[in-house]
Amino acid sequence: MFTTRPELAGTHGMVASTHWLASAAGMAVLEDGGNAFDAAVAAGFVLQVVEPHLNGPGGEVPAVFQAAGEARPRVLCGQGVSPAGATMAHYRDLGLELVPGSGLLAATVPGAWDGWLILLRDYGTKRLRDVLDKAIGYARSGFPILPRIPDTIDAVTTLFRDHWPSSAELWLPGGRSPAAGTLFRNPVLADTLERLLAEAERAGSDREAQIEAARRAWYQGFVAEAIDSFARNAFHDDSGRDHAGVLTGQDLASWQASFEDALTVDFGDWTLVKCGPWTQGPVLAQQLRLLEGFADRLSYVDSLPTAETIHLAIECAKLAFADREAWYGDDPSVPLGTLLSEDYAANRRALVTSHASFELRPGSPNGRPPRLPEFAVPYFVPAEEISGALGEPTVGNSGVVRGDTVHIDVVDAAGNMISATPSGGWLQSSPTIPELGFCLGTRAQMFTLEPHFASSLHPGRRPRITLSPSMALRDGVPRLAFGTPGGDQQDQWQLCFWLAHIGAGLNMQEAIDAPTWHSGAFPSSFFPRYWQPGELVVESRIGEAAIAELRDRGHLVTDAGPWTLGRMSAVSRDPADGMLRAAANPRGMQGYAVGR
Repeated sequence: MFTTRPELAGTHGMVASTHWLASAAGMAVLEDGGNAFDAAVAAGFVLQVVEPHLNGPGGEVPAVFQAAGEARPRVLCGQGVSPAGATMAHYRDLGLELVPGSGLLAATVPGAWDGWLILLRDYGTKRLRDVLDKAIGYARSGFPILPRIPDTIDAVTTLFRDHWPSSAELWLPGGRSPAAGTLFRNPVLADTLERLLAEAERAGSDREAQIEAARRAWYQGFVAEAIDSFARNAFHDDSGRDHAGVLTGQDLASWQASFEDALTVDFGDWTLVKCGPWTQGPVLAQQLRLLEGFADRLSYVDSLPTAETIHLAIECAKLAFADREAWYGDDPSVPLGTLLSEDYAANRRALVTSHASFELRPGSPNGRPPRLPEFAVPYFVPAEEISGALGEPTVGNSGVVRGDTVHIDVVDAAGNMISATPSGGWLQSSPTIPELGFCLGTRAQMFTLEPHFASSLHPGRRPRITLSPSMALRDGVPRLAFGTPGGDQQDQWQLCFWLAHIGAGLNMQEAIDAPTWHSGAFPSSFFPRYWQPGELVVESRIGEAAIAELRDRGHLVTDAGPWTLGRMSAVSRDPADGMLRAAANPRGMQGYAVGR
């Protein structure tokens, strides 16, 4: 199969991410003697600077990883919780039925800083300066701005000028959005990072003491103070009104990132590794469990998926994501064992027919009757809005924030491996905090304001996020780390990759290059929570005959063009000979893998 670039191979280390500057920064740390975790942290900080429309310092980071010599994979939870004042009663008293998708009301505790720092402390080897210097350099001296950044700014220019003056000051220099390809600087963010680094080094020469001082400076020091003060102001949000936030300095001081056991699910010789149901991660496992019963009907011909394969994958995705809506969340009551069981999948699999379903059909694990939130009613989106939100749905045509993210995969010669999906704190999320040079995230929009759901809003609870990094083990050994941005599409595009790479035997670059598809036939996780029954979005390279067959099966097919869906990256390691490999997405011409 022709590929857009080679699958890289080497023995020293591999980094793959959604931006070449981040991949290069991670590789520089590996070349300087750092391990995979050091490299991931460095790449993560660079992504906050160079892809500010997709993630930022005010966002979050979940990751799955396994350290060489450890017996089990782990999860890094750098997802902050809802504030103490974020009660359903408060939002209902404001006349809201949904948490707005922008502004300050949707802010959770920023988790990325603490997440990256505890990973560096417990699993890395480098000092904070070693992993932060590239990000500071790009913020201070400038980075070539991607075309999608001014596109995003253009979509929210009126909002910035009329309602968010601090964002206008940063992102509209001279009163207009920066030109694509020009150098863009964020000196206030550089000042913030340098002040954090100075606080760290004031603690002395001990590496861990420096990291702890930097954590305190953020969550109990000047960053928390600036966030607390700024959040008391009222700003315009997606509700059409001005609202102050409820996030406080005390919320930051009382939270810290953590590690937890990963979810592991066996599929033949492979074990899929995901975060728990406080993310949408288990839906990939549910899809694969459902598809086990159709294994003899899944195939690729000349590296292209058949219409039958796409149909079965989409119908299984609809069932898995319906369960996500009914059952997932940050709650111990989630019946995850049953949802991932073979018996439950067999019963659900019987709902798949040769025709496209237009229903949202959650199951009844352990006999529990399912409920769906009130917002889970279909909305038939005009075709031009669908095409306007393909691939990287950062901002809708109306200017509504829809969200997206970035991704990093790293493996080193020792066998350390990590897959991380940082997100949140997008430049269009909420007003820029003028003293800090970044804005807060809006992940609380993923809560429901209805009681008795695992995803219901409660103080101190994590939102049910779409962020979904992945790893895979073989014979208990880490072999593969992969992931993609894409909001609700992440675990559908990862399914495409799995079917092509693990199922059809394409190498990682071939699998990433292969045509991709997804459905929006379930409620979006983002405000205003629309969904499109029967929707199937495909890359045109699946072929006219396949598109025609899918339409004959009843799917509402949108041809997204030849190279539009997904931003996958992946790394792998073969323990037999120590060979490392990496691949990255060519779509958008910015994701790259590097290594040697």
